[in-house]
Amino acid sequence: MDYRPPYEISDEILGLVSSISQKMGQIEERRSPGQNLHLRRNNKIRSLHASLRIEANSLSISDVHDVINGKFVAGPPKEIQEVKNAYAAYEQISIIDPFCIDELKRIHGIMTEAIVDDAGRFRLGEEGVFSGDQCIFVAPPARLVPTLMENLFAWMNAARNTVHPLILSAVFHYEFVFIHPFSDGNGRMARLWHTAILAKWNPIFEFIPIESQIEKFQDGYYNAISDCNRSGSSTGFICFMLRQIDAVLDSMVLQTRGLSADVSEYEKRLLDVMEFDVPYTASALLDLLHLRSREALRKNYLVPAIRHGFVDMTVPDKPNSKNQRYIKTEHQ
Repeated sequence: MDYRPPYEISDEILGLVSSISQKMGQIEERRSPGQNLHLRRNNKIRSLHASLRIEANSLSISDVHDVINGKFVAGPPKEIQEVKNAYAAYEQISIIDPFCIDELKRIHGIMTEAIVDDAGRFRLGEEGVFSGDQCIFVAPPARLVPTLMENLFAWMNAARNTVHPLILSAVFHYEFVFIHPFSDGNGRMARLWHTAILAKWNPIFEFIPIESQIEKFQDGYYNAISDCNRSGSSTGFICFMLRQIDAVLDSMVLQTRGLSADVSEYEKRLLDVMEFDVPYTASALLDLLHLRSREALRKNYLVPAIRHGFVDMTVPDKPNSKNQRYIKTEHQ
């Protein structure tokens, strides 16, 4: 019960906590409830897709959308199952009690259903943390895992009212990866639990795709873990994670600024039905918007959205190409 994970609160950490809090306020002020509902699902899919890609899942974001929507996807069965499991697990975020060790096991059971035999149970064998084929860390012996996890959760429950959630969640993330309590799914669970802790503090984190930012800087993610393993302190990992959250919020602040500007209702409707990173045909957009006229789609929706930088064409030099697709951008 007296265990305290080793870390220090640096000036950089304090500055990042302040910056993140300020940006969260800006986002909450500008975003409407309808946009929240849309972004929550969209960013949840981006989050789980990025988290799976970090673990070498090869399915594209379009494939992930199709799996979730029950469509046929030609891909490895294990990777398809990983998507189904991850989506079911991320759907639980709003009801997860991130301070309960039994809840952790329950969600792990969902995350690894039909993938491993010991889903929802701590490992009995020895494990390591890998970046590709390179082992960057050998985990503690399996016999120590129950005690280490009990100590970690005891600290979290003791510190939840005194340690800022932005710091507490990062410390948990690192300590969890260090302990590596399961035979499979540790990275996915660490990233999901990080989000669950933050969402318990502020529901806005339910639709902030932190995992997408981690994927962009995957080498830095593993380097931060390795550096902390050598130093015996999670301070560097806390800084790394806060930087990524701060960067994600920068993007979201820009999005809210764009949508609060002089944007037509047609454009808002178009953006509401489109997911990030998914290429849409004109026919697909007509169906989503319940329109019949291609000219109305082009004139009222696509042309203004493209002009404002909200939507990109996949074949910009041939606007009328039969292979043309439209992609919602992050420049908003």
